[in-house]
Amino acid sequence: MENNKINQSELKESKELALHYMKTLVDVARESFLILDAGLEVISANSIFYQTFKVEPAQTEGKFLYKLGNGQWNISELKKLMEEILPKKKVVKDYEVKHDFETIGQKTMLVNARQIDSVQLIIICMEDITEKEELEEKLAEHAKMLEDKVAERTKELGDRIKELESANKSMVGRELKMVELKKEIEELKKNHKNGNGHNGNGKNHNGNHKI
Repeated sequence: MENNKINQSELKESKELALHYMKTLVDVARESFLILDAGLEVISANSIFYQTFKVEPAQTEGKFLYKLGNGQWNISELKKLMEEILPKKKVVKDYEVKHDFETIGQKTMLVNARQIDSVQLIIICMEDITEKEELEEKLAEHAKMLEDKVAERTKELGDRIKELESANKSMVGRELKMVELKKEIEELKKNHKNGNGHNGNGKNHNGNHKI
């Protein structure tokens, strides 16, 4: 019995010490943090959590996780993380949770959690990636629009090139035809000139027939 009391006392001291270190670390963090006990009741939260989710310590500390914000934290993805995944893995990284909160609207969070069995504490870090996700969606939309415009412009240029190639072939064809016609004209001139050299009638310069 005495050993049991000593163990309980040591556990309490260890838990208090761990809690002290955790609070010190999360208070200077840039992400939202919650520290829970083994029963999923909130022991502490950092200032970023209160700022992000627009709540006060009195509405948070000592409250069951799923009852935070009038039940707004009763989220199926979060329950799966806390009740199925974390107890087995003890550490979970970048678990995505999406939820539409009454006070702050639609949020997308990357949740990192660690279950520390030795002191019966759970620490949860929530990174709000809503703006980042929205920016990525906008960039994807702009990229798609740009791709469409490039494809449209490429098609226009391709059609124009075909028109120019067709016009060029037509011009080359006409030039070749002109060259052929010029050759024919030159041949006709030459033949006509040769024909006039004999006066075209088989007579000599005196007009008499050749003997």
